[in-house]
Amino acid sequence: MTKLDYEPPTDRARSELMRRVRQTRTKPEDQVASALWQLGVRFRRNVRSLPGSPDFANKSRKWAIFVHGCFWHRHSNCRRTTTPKRNRAFWLTKFAENVVRDKVKKKELRMLGFEVLTIWECQASDRRALDRRLSRAIGRKRNGEEGK
Repeated sequence: MTKLDYEPPTDRARSELMRRVRQTRTKPEDQVASALWQLGVRFRRNVRSLPGSPDFANKSRKWAIFVHGCFWHRHSNCRRTTTPKRNRAFWLTKFAENVVRDKVKKKELRMLGFEVLTIWECQASDRRALDRRLSRAIGRKRNGEEGK
């Protein structure tokens, strides 16, 4: 095999792009944090002591919120859920593992008695809808309606 026959799994431009992707304190996370703050909800960020390190959680009220990127966590029917053409097998495996891991971590949290909410990246930018959704989810926990 010559040097020209070998195609690296990713090119430099893609590698640089992926390196810039943040894992915490992303814009969608900040939007959710702002909404929670405005609702007067107390929370901790990136709670490592809980399964999956939820982006937001309140242990005493037993709720956790994950803010998922549509691309990485495969938001169904979302235009941001694309699959790179290059090194496709790698990406499909990576995405499948992410989805399975997400389900396992949510199940573990629920087994601990937590209500788990997922906010997708594309949903975080609609502030009114985000406020309504958070109010309903967190409000149930505040009013003791978690089992209803």
